[in-house]
Amino acid sequence: MSESLVVCDVDGALVKKLQEFRFRKDTNNAAIIMKIDKDKQLVILDEEHEDISPDDLKDELPERQPRYPLFSLTPFTFVVYSYKYQHNDGRVSYPLCFIFSSPVGCKPEQQMMYAGSKNKLVQTVQLTKVFEIRNTEDLTEEWLREKLGFFG
Repeated sequence: MSESLVVCDVDGALVKKLQEFRFRKDTNNAAIIMKIDKDKQLVILDEEHEDISPDDLKDELPERQPRYPLFSLTPFTFVVYSYKYQHNDGRVSYPLCFIFSSPVGCKPEQQMMYAGSKNKLVQTVQLTKVFEIRNTEDLTEEWLREKLGFFG
């Protein structure tokens, strides 16, 4: 998508929190959930969760509002999720996953705002494992492990 589609900037305090989150020493699953403040046109922190499974995380996501887990009255959500991933060869890693929840049936203007802002957020935080779900029920441990399997 072109740079002109970017609608919202990322709050400076959120950028700092996400940078700290990237280098956290904890070995449990954790999530940062984000939303857009429409008045300020800014991606902001909504919620933080420690020791949260993918199944518990999906219960935190709105079904009809876009959000970024890095939450609000819109169903879109941005989520940055640190996941303890055990590889088939026994190695353990802690990939930082960006999950964009974009439920079916949302207003087109909301979809455009979140889609454009998603790109800005991914670039700002330098995330490489970027996934989208249309139905919150799809967010399961099995789904996440399948997605991460493509990265080795």
